[in-house]
Amino acid sequence: MTAPLDPATARRRFASVTFLFWLPVGLYIPAMVLLFGQRGMSLTAVAGLFAVYSLTVTVLELPTGGLSDVVGRRTVLAAAGVLTTIALVLQALGTTAWVLALGLVLAGTGRALSSGPAEAWYVDTVQAHSGPGAELRTGLARGNTASATALALGTLCGGGLPWLLGLGPDPGARLDEATAGLVLPLSVPALLGAAVGVVFTVYVLTALPEPPRPPVTLRGTLRGVPATVLGGLRLGGRNALVRRVLLSAAAAGTALAVIELLTPGRSAELTGAPESGALLFAALACGGFVCTALGSHCAPPAARLTGSGERAVLAGLGTGATGLLLLGVTVLWSGPAVLAMAATGYALVYFGIGVAGPNKNELLHRRVDSAGRATALSVQSLALQSAGALAGLAAGALPRGPLPWLLAGAALLAGALLWARRADSGTAAAPAAPVPPARGAVLPPAGGTSRAG
Repeated sequence: MTAPLDPATARRRFASVTFLFWLPVGLYIPAMVLLFGQRGMSLTAVAGLFAVYSLTVTVLELPTGGLSDVVGRRTVLAAAGVLTTIALVLQALGTTAWVLALGLVLAGTGRALSSGPAEAWYVDTVQAHSGPGAELRTGLARGNTASATALALGTLCGGGLPWLLGLGPDPGARLDEATAGLVLPLSVPALLGAAVGVVFTVYVLTALPEPPRPPVTLRGTLRGVPATVLGGLRLGGRNALVRRVLLSAAAAGTALAVIELLTPGRSAELTGAPESGALLFAALACGGFVCTALGSHCAPPAARLTGSGERAVLAGLGTGATGLLLLGVTVLWSGPAVLAMAATGYALVYFGIGVAGPNKNELLHRRVDSAGRATALSVQSLALQSAGALAGLAAGALPRGPLPWLLAGAALLAGALLWARRADSGTAAAPAAPVPPARGAVLPPAGGTSRAG
């Protein structure tokens, strides 16, 4: 068996695979809603398509996390790349509701499969090389920085490409005519994202080595995945620190859902056209992701400055809550000064969440072992996704104005205050018992799992 990768190499490959996964998502973000509209979908139909995606992620989040713990990180990540690539092609070229719905089902499946395996691979690899006490926060911060950078670059390119295709002697119209309406200018970012998805899949298969595993049987998988999932759920119920991680993830999901719901439509209204609205939203989203990347990069120094990872989470979520409350106030007025205040609030939200993320995950990894690591990350992702879905429905039903912003800010502030008592105490929580390996589950050799994650 080959020796585990050294931590520096593992960090680089983790950052690279994270960047490649999130770049296609960033490319598609600015154009997705507007493309569906050009395909004839009403706003209600678009909301229904998003509900299909959210439901798929919610249903599959935990089973796919358990699958990664049973059959291996690389296999699940490669499957996520294949499904995401197909989904982007269907969404770029689909002209009917059922094709777009199928694309979103596949996208949701790919998102659920991708939730946790790359990070679990990184932690497993570093701890296999350096032991249970290996330093994790730096690599986790670099992974978050890579994902935010990919989203920033992707949204900038994804918003700019349709706009550029609309310049000059109407090349967008020629593209539409040449493909009989199959490829629109707003389709191009998704097709480019599909090409990146192919690169991601190849990189996963060639650059993420894992210890050899015993052959996987269908019977063992069917028994192992549910047992691993139940172990992850029990961990969240019996450990106070893990509960705080999950609840603060739900608070972050609430904040992000409100921002992402309210910003695109307003951008199109301000510019008067879908393509220019996509460009404006791309610029805003790019700025937010840059702030997240900066916050993630600052996560290790923030932990040192505040004295612990828990205090850093408190400071980060508190900063994000301040930004949301500032956004809520500025909705009431207009003018250059108010726009500057709103931009500041927007930046604070993403910066604060960026600071909190790696510190939360480092605390989480200290309390689970390899047998349930991806499952624990999937439970965290499920908390964020489900809270975001509910928050989006609530914000859509509320009257326009400061109220949705202020409620989201209050939720994020509540998530920050969860860490106040722990931060004040200055003591670390006792490690929880590891998630038990599922009977019949296929795990790495004992030398790679005998550590408290």
